[in-house]
Amino acid sequence: MSLIGWVALGAVAAAPLIAEALRQPMTRAAQSLAPGNIAELPSGRTHYRWTGPKRGPIAVCIHGLSSPQFIFAGTARALAALGYRVLTYDLYGRGWSSRPRGRQDIDYFLRQLRDLLDHLGIHGPLTVVGYSMGGSLATAFAAEEGLNIKALILMAPSGLQPVYTTPKDRLWTYPVIGDWLMPVAGGWDLRRELAGEGAAPTVIPNLSERLASETRKRGYLPSLLSSRRHILAKTLDEDHRAITDYDTPVLAIWGREDGVISISAMGTLAALNPNAHHVELPTGTHNFPQTHPGRVAEILKSFLGDHSTTPTRPNSPAS
Repeated sequence: MSLIGWVALGAVAAAPLIAEALRQPMTRAAQSLAPGNIAELPSGRTHYRWTGPKRGPIAVCIHGLSSPQFIFAGTARALAALGYRVLTYDLYGRGWSSRPRGRQDIDYFLRQLRDLLDHLGIHGPLTVVGYSMGGSLATAFAAEEGLNIKALILMAPSGLQPVYTTPKDRLWTYPVIGDWLMPVAGGWDLRRELAGEGAAPTVIPNLSERLASETRKRGYLPSLLSSRRHILAKTLDEDHRAITDYDTPVLAIWGREDGVISISAMGTLAALNPNAHHVELPTGTHNFPQTHPGRVAEILKSFLGDHSTTPTRPNSPAS
């Protein structure tokens, strides 16, 4: 091979490293500008926010694969209106949280959640909300916590059927191929998808632009790749059965037009947990928490009831 050929081959091999190095690092200085708070946890710094009355029952919201905690803007307001003290936070690799290296599987993120709850001194019963990939994490957490979970709310949850199963989607997760493709072309591909979704009005201003900006932050795309490989390819049948045994109240909200989580997953959950309550949004896409916030608020109120007069809890955090 000629010298030019070797140089070209080296440039191709180095492209993922170069692309990632050119992205913005998540520094302490950058995190100091984050709204809310930063928790110093064993595996990294975690950005979190509180919404709602300081002495209300606690609801913890876990976001999905590519969307930071701000995706719960409408949901958090709806829960706060019911009297809940709502905790939202950024998973590692997303938003304002740190980008630690490591295999991003369910245990990885459950450690982050438990570390955060310990940091905040939260030990009492919880209502847990999981959206998309957060549905897998919420399900696994609820199965482990058992009677400590007052209610489990799943919005377009993963964990019932494998996600991203087309040949094109699987290509991103193949060893070596995916490790090259994701840093080099993953941001472009995600921004292209977001551009196609940008026409629908949402409760979050400039949602597509805010999500697209994540692709320009260092550590974000490797985090997505690892989570696709180690979370979204898996199902959680045993966890759902455990939740059934605990008789945990479960609400699942689905979008009929969801192009990410098939509506057929509703039947899968119904078979695993006959006690789960289901609500289908006929015009809902995967983005329904942002495009249908009013309807989601109605569903939450119907399921949870109005907790505005719930007695204060002595172990609720004050800030």
